[in-house]
Amino acid sequence: MELRDKRVLVVGAGMSGMAACRHLQKKGAKVLLADNKSRKDLLKNKAVAAFVRKGGELLSDNMMPDQITWELAVASPGVPLHLPLLNMTRAENIPIIGEIELAYQEARAPFIGVTGTNGKTTTTALIGHILKKCGVDALVGGNIGQALVDIVGDFRGDYIVAELSSFQLESCIDFRPRVAVYLNLTPDHLDRHGSMESYGAAKERIFVNQEADDIAVLNADDPLVAAVAGRIKPRRLWFSLHHRPETGIYLEQDRLIYMATGEEQYSFAAADIFIQGRHNLQNAMAAFLVAAAIGLKPEKIAKAIISFRGVEHRLEYVKEEGGVIYVNDSKGTNPASTFQAIMAYEQPMILLLGGRNKGSDFTELMLLAQQRVKTAIIYGEAAGELKKAADSIGYQSYIVAGGFEDAVAQARALAQPGDVVMLSPACASWDSFNDFEQRGKKFKALISQTGGVNGG
Repeated sequence: MELRDKRVLVVGAGMSGMAACRHLQKKGAKVLLADNKSRKDLLKNKAVAAFVRKGGELLSDNMMPDQITWELAVASPGVPLHLPLLNMTRAENIPIIGEIELAYQEARAPFIGVTGTNGKTTTTALIGHILKKCGVDALVGGNIGQALVDIVGDFRGDYIVAELSSFQLESCIDFRPRVAVYLNLTPDHLDRHGSMESYGAAKERIFVNQEADDIAVLNADDPLVAAVAGRIKPRRLWFSLHHRPETGIYLEQDRLIYMATGEEQYSFAAADIFIQGRHNLQNAMAAFLVAAAIGLKPEKIAKAIISFRGVEHRLEYVKEEGGVIYVNDSKGTNPASTFQAIMAYEQPMILLLGGRNKGSDFTELMLLAQQRVKTAIIYGEAAGELKKAADSIGYQSYIVAGGFEDAVAQARALAQPGDVVMLSPACASWDSFNDFEQRGKKFKALISQTGGVNGG
């Protein structure tokens, strides 16, 4: 894509938007940055201030220009694609892309893309770990860590492994991963997408440009994912906890068995995998298939999987104190993710739930809590919805806390030797925190305080 002297609108001054601005300015484009914040607040951001010093222009306070002066628009992932400014752009048949599309146009290495509602970060990190352990030069990014457009230009290695959200995929045009992984689809971000059909369609865009010589790694246990198989072109590899695929990997009697054209090729013990939970077995199987698909040896792949110790904020072991295990699963931002986190432990559990709801129904989660959670401590903006769901099914073992710190304090006070105290909120963090990372770090800091969160 030729960008020199091209007039480009970037919408959203977050991490991804500013990465796009840096890239576009480096390529000689003339960039206009639009954001709903005031000009004064925007210029407090060092990245925005640097952008302006280099000749960038600002469109602040949700202002609408008198006329369109740009030839291309780049929308940040968190920006709804039907903002008035983008509707105006679309009406003039001006392309609207995202930062991932920019990165793809800049990259020289093939992509491995990972999407799904839950497990994306763990699977992406695990694929990167396997490749590096096997001597493959891999760059990991996307919805995990650094914005890809900041780093792909200088990368001359073998593969780029990208975690891809629905927000990122819906603004892709030419993006074509060599290997595309679709882990699962459960209700999430319905406040943005409006329906499961729209949400699923955004996820499915990961396959839209793939051809027959590309590879799709699919979850045979998720009917919404499995249904995609008949609509896509690439060669399909399957992973399953319950079914034996012709080509893929499955679980049988606590062993993961890798199949190719109907023949067993390799197997290893599921119990040897460090990361907890059956959902993490699925993540490990998906990562195995990616590595096998690009030609790595099964025994080396298995050894790398076994050595993987997980990702921060995903069923992260924090500490054991007084016989109580503390677990940080702040990335559990929807009920399905928290459901899987609860299932990962057999011990009595005290569960911290709350934050901002993203359009989810908590009823099924509360039915599971009724069976497996000793006490749920609910807090934050969604506390009323969580309480309503608990009351509707007769689950009474919950406490409504005064806020996040109070929730952690009450959890520590209630915990007995043999319990697991887990933060897996089933909600976004935005009512009290900038992101789930900040929430998880706060949880760990409170847990690490000597003598409990109240200091007593």
